[in-house]
Amino acid sequence: QQIANYEPQNFNQLPIEQVVDENGNPVILEVPYPGRVIYSHIWKVNVGRMNLYLMDTDFDMNSEFDRQITHQLYGGDWENRIKQEYMLGIGGILMLKKLGIKTDLYHCNEGHAALLNLQRLVDYVQEDKLDFNVALEIVRASSLYTVHTPVPAGHDYFDEGLFGKYMGEFPAKLGISWADLMNMGRENPNSDERFSMSVFALNTCQEANGVSWLHGEVSKKMFAGIWKGYSWEESHVGYVTNGVHMPTWAASEWKALYEDTFGKDFFLNQSDTKFWEKIYTVSDEDIWNLRMTMKNKFINFVRRDFREKWLKNQGDPSRIMSIVDKINPNALIIGFARRFATYKRAHLLFSDLDRLSAIVNNPQFPVQFIFSGKAHPADGAGQGLIKRIMEISRMPQFLGKIIFLENYDMIVAKRLVSGVDIWLNTPTRPLEASGTSGEKAEMNGVLNFSVLDGWWYEGYKFCKQAGWALTEKRTFTDQSQQDKLDAATIYSMLENEIVPLYFAKNSKGYSPEWIQYIKNSIAKIAPHFTMKRMIDDYIERFYDKEAKRSKKLVAHDYAVAKEIVEWKEKVAAAWDGVSVVSINETIDHNSPKTGEAYSTEIKLDTNGLGTSLAIEQVVYKVEDGIEKMVGTEPFKVVGHDGNIVTYELKNKLREAGVFRYAFRIYPTNALLPHRQDFAYVRWI
Repeated sequence: QQIANYEPQNFNQLPIEQVVDENGNPVILEVPYPGRVIYSHIWKVNVGRMNLYLMDTDFDMNSEFDRQITHQLYGGDWENRIKQEYMLGIGGILMLKKLGIKTDLYHCNEGHAALLNLQRLVDYVQEDKLDFNVALEIVRASSLYTVHTPVPAGHDYFDEGLFGKYMGEFPAKLGISWADLMNMGRENPNSDERFSMSVFALNTCQEANGVSWLHGEVSKKMFAGIWKGYSWEESHVGYVTNGVHMPTWAASEWKALYEDTFGKDFFLNQSDTKFWEKIYTVSDEDIWNLRMTMKNKFINFVRRDFREKWLKNQGDPSRIMSIVDKINPNALIIGFARRFATYKRAHLLFSDLDRLSAIVNNPQFPVQFIFSGKAHPADGAGQGLIKRIMEISRMPQFLGKIIFLENYDMIVAKRLVSGVDIWLNTPTRPLEASGTSGEKAEMNGVLNFSVLDGWWYEGYKFCKQAGWALTEKRTFTDQSQQDKLDAATIYSMLENEIVPLYFAKNSKGYSPEWIQYIKNSIAKIAPHFTMKRMIDDYIERFYDKEAKRSKKLVAHDYAVAKEIVEWKEKVAAAWDGVSVVSINETIDHNSPKTGEAYSTEIKLDTNGLGTSLAIEQVVYKVEDGIEKMVGTEPFKVVGHDGNIVTYELKNKLREAGVFRYAFRIYPTNALLPHRQDFAYVRWI
């Protein structure tokens, strides 16, 4: 049974230093909460060339009630959660100001930090004396929101009463109403919905992204209701696939090989595939010997570090010694280690114990499974999975063949991702937002066997002779039936593909085909999942774009920001008065023909907005009862008579099929970053 211990940190043994003033006294951050001030110490961690600042409320200037804010991540009830997010977001901005740190951009990593933009709005309104809407333009232009979970339960929602208890003073500071503030966190404004931190982040950040391509698509669907009138396919939500810090997670032996083979400039060019392709010049024997070195290092780690733990926790020394003795460096060792959430389906392997027993007890082709990980302390189902694996590992037929390593941490993780032969991942698609453990394994010549979800959906496409994948296509809507099918597929692939490939050994004791898979994996997949590539993507897709636009908006006393707000207010005031005067179509709806040209003319009373309005045709194709967006076709302005603007579309029917279409009116301005920035839509 998993037991969660929350041990206080010994700050004297951590690589951190307390921030002090010029007299050597600890800097005290004052964060105004309703009815009181909560105080925080500030600690600094040097992460390479970067400074990480941490806040700590656990000292005697605060009440016992408030000292607990920084005790544990996601700890306590919803009130403690909002206190934590208040400290993180609002306190975080106040901390940066106190330290004199100014930055061009603010990256809101998950909705937990979303309140940073609330404090930034207050600063612009109160210190710079800006109108709220102008302040919002500036804050949005310099903010990015990254969402990490495709599961709605992973997004925080606060009841209006609790939210009001802590945020009730902010509307007056901003010059807006309480309803205005609540609506910024509601998918449907003026409803009785709870305040969503994610919705607030999306409404106060110009850009947003998921953490893999597939997760970006899932996020578009999840947030589509915020920008009504636009389909999820049109969403501005993008993606940057997570990468891992290769110098941290690659074993020193692999880093030495990389430097010798790729050159000393390699670590500065980790995302350059040309460097990685040189792995093909390394001899198969050298790759195999390195893999066996790492495997034996892992086995010795298990024998040394876990023998004592097992003897202490599990008794029966003879059984413990039997487990230790059965760890076999000649076996195909498969690792599965991560946070134990039910959607990650750690149980999948145990669907058919007889078949699993036959796989692990084949004397000619020995296979062993190493499990490790922790469940969230509040996740009873996840803890139940761990308990079940422990029970199975103690069955006579699985003793020493299925092993669970306790107290999963970075040390255990690093040994696992460098020491096993295969990294197994079996999530329910598409619930794995990214997953990075398989990327770490990739850097160490470990092959991946995973569901096509998260990062592996992209990674596997680079080379299919570099690992194995369970199809992303569902056969059953019933998840239990799908689980059974996926389990049978795993057994079959192990029996018929993976195990035979590993044991197709030559006279030198290794499988040349297996080594080729390793080389393909390193050359064609690994460079695409480094932290270097990830940072490059953030800079190219978001940071540079936002920094450029943000500087444009704040220049000359916020002139462009004020111009955008003036235009938006004009459109909003006139919007309800916009009306269609006439529509003329030449298409024959009863017998349209492929290739036939047609035209549509629409006259619009723009209510004084003139060419600030645009019209487009939106087309969906219907196949097997499912509608899929085909695209949009813009109209051209062909006439202008006072408030009456004439729009025309000339097009032709390009393909056969059943289509639905409509015409969409929307405001247009070259100063907007994208349509969802001002998502007014009128359908014709």
